[in-house]
Amino acid sequence: MEEVILDVREQDEFAAEHIPGSIWVPLSQFAHTAPGVLQSFVGKKVIIMCRSGNRAKLALAQISQLGFGGQLSAEVYAGGILEWARQGKPVVVGGAARLPIMRQVQITAGSGVLLSVLLGFGVDQRIGWVAAFIGAGLIFAGITGFCGMAKLLALMPWNKNNPAQDSRCG
Repeated sequence: MEEVILDVREQDEFAAEHIPGSIWVPLSQFAHTAPGVLQSFVGKKVIIMCRSGNRAKLALAQISQLGFGGQLSAEVYAGGILEWARQGKPVVVGGAARLPIMRQVQITAGSGVLLSVLLGFGVDQRIGWVAAFIGAGLIFAGITGFCGMAKLLALMPWNKNNPAQDSRCG
């Protein structure tokens, strides 16, 4: 049976390092993108790959939910690409990996909240409203899937020419 490697990591991770010939379908877009891709894998063995195996397990569950459970043979590669590389199997290494946009959002939001709370205690209590604004933005992002902070960070010079960056917080 022919094998296909399906990589469910995000684009920046895939660009930094991936298995030659692997197919990229990020977990964040899996339910939307996978049905068309999986249709071409019917009758093949699909090896699901991520960094360590956790996201691959989630993708495997979605394969069944999408109705492909009985149409193809799918399994998680235990240990993910970390284990693959540790075993000395071939990987394609891309350019320098950028910090994923989600981590940039976490660092920026956390720094903004911490700084505004500290300044609120020491300088002016009204500065605490900045923390409330950041919190409201994160709640909005969680509810709608649109993250204004991620959109702004994607415009920063260090994120230029990086198609992996998007406006979703998670």
